[in-house]
Amino acid sequence: REEPLDISQVQDESKLTEVDMAIHRWYKRELAKKHGLNIDDLSVSKDGGESLIMRVHRLVAQRNAKARLEAASREDRPISEDEVYQTLTEWAFARNPNRVNVQPDGQDWVWSDTLGLIRDRLGDIHLTKPTKSYPEVTMLINKYLFDRLPAEARTFKWTSLNLNCNYAAKLHRDGNNFGPSMIKAFGEFSGGELNYWPEDDRATDKLERLKQKDKVQLDLKGGLALFNGNSGHSVQDFKGSRYSIVYFTIGAYDRAPQEAKAGLGDLGFRVPASSEDPRALLRAPRGYAAGKKGGGGGAGGSPAWRYWK
Repeated sequence: REEPLDISQVQDESKLTEVDMAIHRWYKRELAKKHGLNIDDLSVSKDGGESLIMRVHRLVAQRNAKARLEAASREDRPISEDEVYQTLTEWAFARNPNRVNVQPDGQDWVWSDTLGLIRDRLGDIHLTKPTKSYPEVTMLINKYLFDRLPAEARTFKWTSLNLNCNYAAKLHRDGNNFGPSMIKAFGEFSGGELNYWPEDDRATDKLERLKQKDKVQLDLKGGLALFNGNSGHSVQDFKGSRYSIVYFTIGAYDRAPQEAKAGLGDLGFRVPASSEDPRALLRAPRGYAAGKKGGGGGAGGSPAWRYWK
């Protein structure tokens, strides 16, 4: 073998040799020593979705996120963009095969993780495992947004985070988010703008019928964008290393167990009330019969999107 086996990824441990086990123990000790971690913290379960290397990277991200939060509190300052970027580079992203709607053509997985509330395929609503295992990572990302919410968006709420790494999402619509989503990109890259069809009211079920002339393009490296994820959107091709964070509320948030809702508050999420108006910040799409792209602000009620540099 070219490298030690990751025991957490082995289905049948009876096939492991004594040499395999000895090398694994040595490798684990060396990883702990190199990264200044407690070797007992490196244990991973087969149903946790993490490899040993992922566990190491995420523990480092967690440790450093905690230090960054403490520094920001001590210095009475916001979390900086660079601190978020450093945390994202330290984080080990999962190969996610489940986000089929965003996968670029020719790929069957993307680097993507969800923190916060999720509804699984069985309909169960709960906090994801990484949310509970690495709370300071979640808290840092939430504090970054809370510290710089624009005045027009101070009432924005979110229950969940999508962390994305180095893929240009194809044209898609989110499943059934409640209210708008906030998005920001980080990294050293060119391109990677958000392509967004603000008047897409889902009247057509064929995304390819959305016309290029009807989209708006938003620079996510240079600012924050508030948009309706249930309308068509995609990411422009890019060069370089690009990370993005999407802050959003799942459609079934109000049916989450009280324990999960309480956990969200402790982690810096802002949970909408059951009576919350999902159109308070952005109006509903008008459909393309109106022949307009909406707008990023102005008079006459809420816009179809907002953007802040």
